[in-house]
Amino acid sequence: MSLTNADFAAIWLTLKLASLTTVILLVIGTPIALWLARTSSWLRGPIGAIVALPLVLPPTVIGFYLLLALGPHGFLGQFTQWLGLGTLTFSFTGLVIGSVIYSMPFVVQPLQNAFSAIGPRPLEVAATLRANPWDTFFSVILPLARPGFITAAILGFAHTVGEFGVVLMIGGNIPDKTRVVSVQIYDHVEALEYAQAHWLSAAMLVFSFLVLLALYSSRKTRAGWS
Repeated sequence: MSLTNADFAAIWLTLKLASLTTVILLVIGTPIALWLARTSSWLRGPIGAIVALPLVLPPTVIGFYLLLALGPHGFLGQFTQWLGLGTLTFSFTGLVIGSVIYSMPFVVQPLQNAFSAIGPRPLEVAATLRANPWDTFFSVILPLARPGFITAAILGFAHTVGEFGVVLMIGGNIPDKTRVVSVQIYDHVEALEYAQAHWLSAAMLVFSFLVLLALYSSRKTRAGWS
């Protein structure tokens, strides 16, 4: 017994979802993390709490409210219908939106910690050299925060791969469209196909171990350099 074509399709869809979600999160999460690390505004607490909500909320709760918001009667669903896009529920785009929200803290928090660790001194030096904000970011902040970006990318990707509740609620179980690995394993178990579930689960177990090994190895290497 080995992996089936449906299993490989689910793996491919999962990797595609995780890759796209990670890229989007790095793009939108960087300014959020930079603002949270540097601001003294009273909004820092509430916005930080909103970003961290997926850490404590059950995935099905997030999926349920996204299902309502993106559905035909939700405010986002009505907006996408007005644009002629239809509703985004039970679609790959809907999975991406849910994954971005669900994995947000796993990208934003490592970036925020990396930005906070830089401190104000390098930014002050850049300002005395008349560097504009873009030069400061790409020449100073980005190189110094590189370990945080690596950690954020690894955690965001791995967390998206392991999603279940959110993707099942908002995407359902449509082959080649929304059926990711976690849902495929669930289907095997529901059908009492334990051998197939073992194969796919073992692949996920190996993947998770390799991700954590890469994460801890990179931390150990950076500690050795310092």
